[in-house]
Amino acid sequence: MKIDLDVQIPGEHEAGTELHTPERVMRPAGLLPVRPRASVAPPAADPESAPVVAQFDRTPRSGFHGWTAGYARRLLFSDLLVLVLVVYGTQVLWLGVGAAKVAMAADTRLTDVSYWMFSALLVVLWMVGLSMADTRSPRVVGTGSMEYVRVANSSFVVFSVVIIASFLLQFDVARGYLLVALPTGILLLMAERSLWRHWLLRRRRTGDYSSRVLLIGSEQSVERIAHELTRTPGAGYHVVGACIPTGQVGATIGATEIPVMGNVNDISAAMRAVGADTVVVTSTDELPPFKVKQISWQLEAGRQHLVLAPSIVDIAGPRLHTRPVAGLPLIHVETPRFSKGQLFLKRITDLSASLLGVIVLSPVFLFLIITIRLSSDGPIFFRQKRIGLKGREFTMLKFRTMVPDAEALLPGLLAAQRDAGNEILFKMTNDPRVTPIGRIMRKFSLDELPQLFNVIGGSMSLVGPRPPLASEVEKYADHVHRRFLAKPGITGAWQVGGRSTLSWEDSVRLDLSYVENWSLAGDILILLKTGKAVLRPGMTAA
Repeated sequence: MKIDLDVQIPGEHEAGTELHTPERVMRPAGLLPVRPRASVAPPAADPESAPVVAQFDRTPRSGFHGWTAGYARRLLFSDLLVLVLVVYGTQVLWLGVGAAKVAMAADTRLTDVSYWMFSALLVVLWMVGLSMADTRSPRVVGTGSMEYVRVANSSFVVFSVVIIASFLLQFDVARGYLLVALPTGILLLMAERSLWRHWLLRRRRTGDYSSRVLLIGSEQSVERIAHELTRTPGAGYHVVGACIPTGQVGATIGATEIPVMGNVNDISAAMRAVGADTVVVTSTDELPPFKVKQISWQLEAGRQHLVLAPSIVDIAGPRLHTRPVAGLPLIHVETPRFSKGQLFLKRITDLSASLLGVIVLSPVFLFLIITIRLSSDGPIFFRQKRIGLKGREFTMLKFRTMVPDAEALLPGLLAAQRDAGNEILFKMTNDPRVTPIGRIMRKFSLDELPQLFNVIGGSMSLVGPRPPLASEVEKYADHVHRRFLAKPGITGAWQVGGRSTLSWEDSVRLDLSYVENWSLAGDILILLKTGKAVLRPGMTAA
């Protein structure tokens, strides 16, 4: 989690700092910079800092302020197009193309309003709601679920206002018209935002639409933050250099190729040298509060950003609140809450979606049942005891993908896997127990379809932590038991984050992050990403 402070830095090209740049080389955003072969001239000495001799990767890119306004305009126009199509399309389908009107109460002076006019007003209110919720902010677009959360929440608020207004002003709006327009609008807005997000990710992988980042802090913290930013190029942070307390110009950070541009007193010159538009402070042990304030003062004159990267991780934005106390910007972390209202909403969503899924996928169920029966002897379904909500045991259903005596062969395979370093999860890329048809079902996760009946029965959810075996739970550390605060899911953050390629530690981290930061919009996003992960096996959903 990063705290973004809007501060300013001097312009990129000041007198005496013009650089001779190497030939432009396209590189995916987030990849660590490689030292150019061509020599470059050093910048002019900064009177308040040591000179920076080595120069790296001075290729111009679209900085933070160079792309945000244009991208926001694209979202604005596409949002408007989607809402016009949804609202007027719903009106035509529900009320026809005639001159239907919104009926006003007889004892008011208001005249009946045409639905064509009412739909226009609804579109305007919806657009205002999206803008007031800051759904196009560069801090939420492109990565994470907050963009979708804001779209959904603002849409619900707009329709709540319309319903309350209809009650107070006593005008009668067709309920079906509103009930169809709201969910359709939310889904299409999210689909539209998803398309734009994929477009943005493609651009960021080529180095555009990203912030050029200079990291400041201890070598260990710099390497850690750089690793995380490199893993997620879609976040739009492209690391171009670092300043560390014992920085020696020309060196690199750890096992990376991030160039050291000097020590923590060389920030201004280092930023000009690498063309950075964002400073990320990765640790403050070597930077007392006054020094951080000095950095912000040095950066006042431009339009760049200072970002502080606290040590707390995997905590969603809504649970973090900055509160100034005695001049200190204290970060308050709210305790995770699992209200009855949230649980009820999740249950209703699970039940309705799983029932619909069983109905729609019934031909697929029938085909797989026949195929399994004809391909090998044994039962059609595989039943296995798993641990679910509050540590309770339940029977999980799957289509059988293995030979009938698969359980008897497991001990020998476990012994062969122990030298792989994972003593809790059993993973084998080419499991000899899997049948040919089972291999195909596993590749596209078709074997997990019967778990829809687990969802209907209430023992599982569509989205949730991975359901573990009892033998795995026996080896859990105390903190891992927090997984059981939520129902296990057919899919989850672990599924879209790498599926079977995840390490045990990453799997736990993703599950605990999901449990503590649950939201309905987050569930919808995971379900959408699951489709991509299933259709493109081996790929991590973006």
